[in-house]
Amino acid sequence: MKLKAIGLLAIAWVMASTAVLAQTADDRRWVNQCIRDNAGSTSAAIIRAYCVCMNDKMDENETRSISQWERSNPAARRECDRVSGWR
Repeated sequence: MKLKAIGLLAIAWVMASTAVLAQTADDRRWVNQCIRDNAGSTSAAIIRAYCVCMNDKMDENETRSISQWERSNPAARRECDRVSGWR
C-alpha cells in the first residue's frame, strides 16, 4: 500500500511540475489560490496536481477562481480528482 501511495505521489509531482513550466503568471496565481483554498485536506502534491488539472480545464478568459468554477463543473472536478489521485 505504501508503494502504491509513493507511486501516485511521484506521478502527481511529475505531472504538476511539467504543467507548471507551461503556466503563465496568471495561471500560477489561480493555482496558488486553489492550493491555499484546499490546504490541509490532503497531501500538497495531490492538491497541486488537482489545482493544475482544474486550471488546465478552464477557459483562458474565465474570471472565477478555480474553487468557484469547480462547483459548476462537476465532471471536470471528478476527472481532476481521478488524475490527481485525490480520494
